[in-house]
Amino acid sequence: MIDGAKLLKRLEQLRARRSVVEEEWRQCFNYTYPLRGAAFESLGSPSPDPTQQHVSSGTTKQDELLDSTGTDSVRILASALMSGLTPANSRWFGLDAGNETDEEKRWLDESAQMLWENIHASNYDAVGFECMLDMAAAGMFPMFVEEAEGGGFRFESWSLANTYFAASMPGGPVDTVFNEFPLSAEQAVHDYGEEMLSEQVRKQASEKPDEVVQFVRCVYPRSGTPGRFSKNLPFASTHIECQTKKVVRESGYHELPVGVPRWSPVPGSVYAFGPVKEALPDLKTLNEVVKYDLANMDLAVAGMWGAVDDGVLNARSIKIGPRKVIVMAEKENFWPLTPGGDFKAALLEIDRLQRSIRKVLMADQLEPQKKAGEPPTATEIVVRVEMIRQLLGPVYGRMQSEFLQWLVTRCFGIAYRAGVFSPPPRSLMTRVLSVRYVSPIARAQKAVDVAAMDRFEASLAQEAAILGESVLDNYDWDEAARMRAELLGVPAKLIPDKDDIETLREKRGQQAQAMQIASMAAQAAGAPAGVAAALPA
Repeated sequence: MIDGAKLLKRLEQLRARRSVVEEEWRQCFNYTYPLRGAAFESLGSPSPDPTQQHVSSGTTKQDELLDSTGTDSVRILASALMSGLTPANSRWFGLDAGNETDEEKRWLDESAQMLWENIHASNYDAVGFECMLDMAAAGMFPMFVEEAEGGGFRFESWSLANTYFAASMPGGPVDTVFNEFPLSAEQAVHDYGEEMLSEQVRKQASEKPDEVVQFVRCVYPRSGTPGRFSKNLPFASTHIECQTKKVVRESGYHELPVGVPRWSPVPGSVYAFGPVKEALPDLKTLNEVVKYDLANMDLAVAGMWGAVDDGVLNARSIKIGPRKVIVMAEKENFWPLTPGGDFKAALLEIDRLQRSIRKVLMADQLEPQKKAGEPPTATEIVVRVEMIRQLLGPVYGRMQSEFLQWLVTRCFGIAYRAGVFSPPPRSLMTRVLSVRYVSPIARAQKAVDVAAMDRFEASLAQEAAILGESVLDNYDWDEAARMRAELLGVPAKLIPDKDDIETLREKRGQQAQAMQIASMAAQAAGAPAGVAAALPA
């Protein structure tokens, strides 16, 4: 029997360990996406309705943000991550088993295609973009996926402020996740059933159905030998009613249901920081400079005035405005003052800070340079793809191991158990499958191999023209064609089996030989060669 009090005690320990990064995360969100980080502002302060408090706090922080450069740059970076890692318009992964036969390749390719279609037919694209915003701002995010009712997948972006992490192995990936979440008493009864909830929550559902109840769900690897039933699967899932420490649900998962990738991990910790952390000094300075620039503009537009309090002119009650009459003894008793601020210095500093922020967040390189009325050329597109590969290559490596590998493995397990795929070849039943990535960034990285093959083939053709066709024997043209198709992401069903190719070549050779024999026979008989060749052998 799982002890809810013991798990809540561990939650307190995880909460204390995360406190070292919370302040930095809070500031990163405040200067980019305040509404997404609003929950950090209310940590530790009890509220009858935390959602309402988060919205109020986030709105306040949004009003304090005077420049949108950070917000726009984070949005561009998040869009580039989504389009570069998991694009919705082209398949970004394949499945490998190693040394596959053509039949195995076709099943793996068809299964990968079906899995990709199901992923993007779900709510992944919407949830994935929200997660990438958290990745750019805080440097990590928790994404939850499970089987949806009626089939398919259902993705959730868990609030980073209410989620705590740990790793069961030193230096290993995050595999322990504790997430706090609120439900109304009525929702709790609908989700868990009255018999699983405490008497206190059942009473609230009867008398105050909209009153908020706090729960925590704990996902962690089970110790011992896993079994087949939900309560002894490799990963445990426990839901606890926080106030009474009562376990309201106990189940499990075949794979880790929560993926937690990281941008730049903090040494000795499971937590990480994102690129906004590097741009934070410039973001703070920019907000202050813009605040002073707006104050200086207020003086320049509305003006600043000096007045002499001579008994007739009361400087404390003067109101400046159109169609106002100001009574004074002498006209020299009231005069305009020249603002002392320098607009040029402020504008230059604002421009410098904005360019610095966009450079750190890679927005200036990732955003395509638009030309009025001119579509980008093919060369410009190739150069931009190569630039994205260079910029996001190191990040892509970590995302591949901590996110994409988990995402495909988890979704494949759900789909396979649901019977979505056709029966696999028996030879694959005992094989371990691996994920092969063919996303735009992965393809850009593989384009180096394709370019090398093209250069070598061109040089062989030049040498063959000089030295003879025997030089071409130094290259396996058939294998090169198949490898090029694989590197370029050509569907496996378009590539015929090697045996079929041999059969086709033999048949073609036999037809050519038969035509040659018919032609020779026609010439020997004195008949026109074209007529004889058309006759059956």
